[in-house]
Amino acid sequence: MASRSEPHPPLDRLSSLTRVTYWAALAALVAVQSVSHVLAEDKARWTATWTASPQALLSAEAGLDPGVPSSLADQTVRQVVHVSAGGRAVRIVLSNAYGKAPLHIGEARIARAESGPSIVPGSDRPLTFGGETSVVIPTGAPAISDPVELNVSAQSDLSVSLYVPASTPLDTFHWTGQQTGYLAGGNVTAALSFVPSATFTPRLFVTAVLSTGVGHGPARSVAAFGDSITDGSSATLDKNQRWPDLLAERLAPYRIGAINAGISGNQLLQDGMGDNAVARFERDVLSQPGVEAAIVLIGINDLGAFQRDAPPTHAELIAGYRQLIAQAHSRGIRILGATLTPFEGALEEFAPDYYTPEKERVRALVNAWIRSSGEFDAVVDFDLALRDPEHPTRLAPAYDSGDRLHPNDAGYRAMAEAVDLRALLLRRP
Repeated sequence: MASRSEPHPPLDRLSSLTRVTYWAALAALVAVQSVSHVLAEDKARWTATWTASPQALLSAEAGLDPGVPSSLADQTVRQVVHVSAGGRAVRIVLSNAYGKAPLHIGEARIARAESGPSIVPGSDRPLTFGGETSVVIPTGAPAISDPVELNVSAQSDLSVSLYVPASTPLDTFHWTGQQTGYLAGGNVTAALSFVPSATFTPRLFVTAVLSTGVGHGPARSVAAFGDSITDGSSATLDKNQRWPDLLAERLAPYRIGAINAGISGNQLLQDGMGDNAVARFERDVLSQPGVEAAIVLIGINDLGAFQRDAPPTHAELIAGYRQLIAQAHSRGIRILGATLTPFEGALEEFAPDYYTPEKERVRALVNAWIRSSGEFDAVVDFDLALRDPEHPTRLAPAYDSGDRLHPNDAGYRAMAEAVDLRALLLRRP
């Protein structure tokens, strides 16, 4: 028998089987303590590894199909998210930013995604909010889940399942998800798979995934901020071919995350498809944990001027960019300006006056200022990367998705490759 002064029995007094059991138990205890250390001591290192900026549900009067039911009741929503960088623990952020009533989530779970609505066996984890398995999110508010242990690899897919028990209008969503989501009746959040009652491509409620982990998770992240070209319109569905996804591939070896803060149709100065960029920059970029740099590509929809009698002048657009620069620098965040991409002939069937020679003149003046002013910390020349050398006011045919505005997958890759990582990763003094 061990004496009271001995915290553990001497190993030479134990049988070989008992020694194996002893070491297994000790290893399990160390693993638990290690995870507890990550969750308790690494709080300052939570980093956004995936985002989808929230926006108000599209109105039927806008003539655009939101692509989701007007409400949910006693249904499970399962969505796949493609994280940029990994970690040892994760948490999710839900949003009721535009809700007109509190949002009740009856249960939430996270797992590694397999294919379709299926999840990897053994990877499923319940999510809690303040220790509770359900959460009521006030109007206009987000809700952040408690940390949950889950080893997540860079460039991997996670499945987030939410159960909505009561009749709930869909007031907050993200329109251009470019990823198939799944609906099912009842609470099937823990199911390994199910036959969906419907599918959809926008994002519902989930606006961010955060990760952490000593020696494993990203210590920092970069944000891509813009409109549909950043959001990934016309990229291949379910293939993660948006330019921020492809930039994330380049950043993965450095354990740096990349988040997508694009909203299709978004404008720099005017509300419409999402809040205007100057208004939402704080929420969608500056307040995201771990973000140290942002690439800004926005303004082409201001020129398209769906909601204005006349497009803004180049001086008005520059004033908007200067506000973004001031906001970023006040938070110590590096900000890169991206030149506006060619758009001659864009959306001719939908909006014949989306492009005009006068709007092209303004685009050229704005791009000249972005390139030469020195007010951004660095420049990403997407215009040069995508334009047709024989017709510089148009997208190169090899990069055109067909609408003369949005790049195809090859065009998005050319954009990601146009980012100078040295300029992006250089810290401000």
